[in-house]
Amino acid sequence: MSDNLQQAAEARAASVVELARELIRRPSRAGIDDYGPVLGVLEDWLAARGLPHRRLYDDAESLVGLLVEVPGGRPGPWWALDACVDTAPYGNEAAWSFPPSCGEVRDGWLLGRGSADSKLAAAMFCHIAADLLPRAAGLGGGLAVLLDADEHTGNFGGARAYLADPHAARPAGVMIGYPGLEEIVVGGRGLWRATIAVHAPSGHSGSRKTVVGAVSRAAHLVRLLDAAALPGIDGAAAFPLPPKLSVTSFHGGQGFSVTPDRCELNVDIRTTPAFDGAAAESLVRKAVAELDAHLPAAEPTDITPVATWPPFRLAPDEQPAAALLSAAAEAGLTVRTKTAGPSNIGNLLAGQGIAATAGFGVPYQGLHALDERAHLAELPTVYAVYQRAVLGLLSG
Repeated sequence: MSDNLQQAAEARAASVVELARELIRRPSRAGIDDYGPVLGVLEDWLAARGLPHRRLYDDAESLVGLLVEVPGGRPGPWWALDACVDTAPYGNEAAWSFPPSCGEVRDGWLLGRGSADSKLAAAMFCHIAADLLPRAAGLGGGLAVLLDADEHTGNFGGARAYLADPHAARPAGVMIGYPGLEEIVVGGRGLWRATIAVHAPSGHSGSRKTVVGAVSRAAHLVRLLDAAALPGIDGAAAFPLPPKLSVTSFHGGQGFSVTPDRCELNVDIRTTPAFDGAAAESLVRKAVAELDAHLPAAEPTDITPVATWPPFRLAPDEQPAAALLSAAAEAGLTVRTKTAGPSNIGNLLAGQGIAATAGFGVPYQGLHALDERAHLAELPTVYAVYQRAVLGLLSG
């Protein structure tokens, strides 16, 4: 990596950390805190530097993020940097070694909820946009920075609002600033999720009449689902993970004396290119049909699909993965590519035909757990890697 970029990144590090500390000091736990204060810090910072930005709202007019846009002076594709500014909850605050919203720097670590996921990345990406602004006229396309305030809910409201915004340029690719120095996530399993309602006649648990209740029927369905045959890794598809089925919720009944007439299950199936959402739904419908044939009830079992995302995987030579890998190598880093088992926001983007990477940032501890912290010694290098990748993409 050029000495100029590295030196500039080192000079920027203190300012990045200071902005991240201010963000951490504004609690923004998903579904708990008001996002106005944390987004207000960012708006003030962006406005002071003349960076074009605007608020993003969902269909219910709830504030879900900020979008920063730096247009280039020449034609070309747009690219985006994405970091969430909402966080996981604190859990048991008494068990933390420091206040979760302290934002302190101690022994080379930035402390507090959101330090790793992903307020430090949000601060870094804002600074990269500020660095780019004076030279944007000579670059092609443009850079968007998405600051998502609705990521940890699982709704990805900021990303959805960005993609639905008729005034926003559609990005060719997105780099998501999740932490971790050794890997760049270039793919992930998809998902198919459904709620299943199992029915049966209700009755008294002490009745002489034997009734196969909804809980018993649902338990039989769980056994059928657990025993369902799933394919293994498909080498021809060049996807390194197999599909996976999990029953993640089971609810039915009240008290002791009544056998309930309804029991609900949640089913989560992680999909692959060789076993997609349609295959997942077919498997579940086959198990339900077997249940209704073997233990019939007056009302058939209902399946309500809830969500489906496609799997995705970029080859190392596809953008923006290629730009990020090349910049990391130039910085002297050995970075692996990874296909994640859990789904991530990259799946949402893949469903829109937008390539995405995730999971490259500083080392961290306590993600979504106690004593979350981000290591700062590597920040200048990570900053310079992203900056070089962005400049390469905008230079064509």
